[in-house]
Amino acid sequence: MQAGRQMRLVAYLKTGPTALHVGGWRHPEATLDDILSPQRYQQIAVLLEQACFDACFFADLFGLYDLHGGSYDAYLRRGGQISFLDPTVVLPVMAAATRHIGLGATLSTSFHTAYHLARWLGSLDAMSGGRVAWNVVTSATDLEAQNAGLDALPPREQRYDRADEVLEACCALWEGWDPDALVLDKAAGILADPAKVRYAHYQGQWVKTRGPLSIPRSPQGRPVIMQAGSSDRGRDFAARWAELIFTTQRDPADMRAFRDDIHARMAARGRAPADCAILPGISVVLGETESIARERADYLNSLIDPELNLAASSSSLGADLTRLQEGGSLEALQGHQGMQGTRDVLEQAMKAEGLTLREAAQRRNTGREIVGTAAQVADRLEAIFTSGACDGFVLAPTMFPGMFEQFCRSVVPELQRRGLFRTRYPGTTLRDTLRG
Repeated sequence: MQAGRQMRLVAYLKTGPTALHVGGWRHPEATLDDILSPQRYQQIAVLLEQACFDACFFADLFGLYDLHGGSYDAYLRRGGQISFLDPTVVLPVMAAATRHIGLGATLSTSFHTAYHLARWLGSLDAMSGGRVAWNVVTSATDLEAQNAGLDALPPREQRYDRADEVLEACCALWEGWDPDALVLDKAAGILADPAKVRYAHYQGQWVKTRGPLSIPRSPQGRPVIMQAGSSDRGRDFAARWAELIFTTQRDPADMRAFRDDIHARMAARGRAPADCAILPGISVVLGETESIARERADYLNSLIDPELNLAASSSSLGADLTRLQEGGSLEALQGHQGMQGTRDVLEQAMKAEGLTLREAAQRRNTGREIVGTAAQVADRLEAIFTSGACDGFVLAPTMFPGMFEQFCRSVVPELQRRGLFRTRYPGTTLRDTLRG
């Protein structure tokens, strides 16, 4: 490990009852009655900022999952990952309550125009003082396409080709204002210098936009680009654009292989490893002793509904697992849908534990947590980080907000004591924070 290197920490959030751990919302200490309240999101942003987290971001879906059994019954009734609120409405509330923490939105390049994306993200980036991240997705389900007026998703390659053009167009729009274009000189009667504002005049195969934006450049120039694609095409996209990657490997060897692969692809594009932080997702269960932590983990996992786990896997795979016959092909059900990362996670579990696809899907979120005392969890994170397997972690809650409160109160100080995590923010923008 490079001397003095410190890990990055990003929080995974949803504007709904649960995030990844499908039983967490049923825990007696989980809060539910404030899901539609601004205070819920302000409080978690303040908590994470006090612990010096790099950022938090909202995973999102442009609709309500209804793949499993051809209905949203299991997902809605049993409490799946539902977005009750549009994160683009929630993030400005969080920005107003904080000064340093990065704020990430998941927005699809497949359904929104480049100008709309550049305008919304540029506005929040300017208002927050340069703290916005864009988790770029191409979307993975036909239901989202149908909500956007399409019959089905285009093929993955085409979605990523369009995504490249959307990013090119957005960057052209954001770069259309020089940093000093806004003059604000009352005495001279000059609001802005038109010579320092330019049209984008972008035209590709899929995307066309004229510009210019009406939004002055933010303190960090443009939002930080975040990405989570695991397919070969997704990795190429990340190697070109990403400054932050959320990945799904469980085993440190797999994490290291993924990181090495991304770095090789980045090098081929002339980018340095330091240009992008690669963060696998984790969850933790903490206790005063290891036995207490394991008892808490067992209780949490007893709250998981296997049918909901199966429904969540159907949704992420883009394939209705209720239709999967014994020995049948997943590819026959998937078509253009599905997330490669989910498939990778299930295949890893099938290989490691000798499970069928259905068994792996039913146990998808069971036993994935790092369990122990604060020191033991810190030991595990340190071992993974210092081995060179990653640049930090994306932390997903088991139960909300308790897991974040416990982690910030006990694990973060232990990491700071070891010199593995910052004690203050190094600058004012998210890009400053990520680059230390």
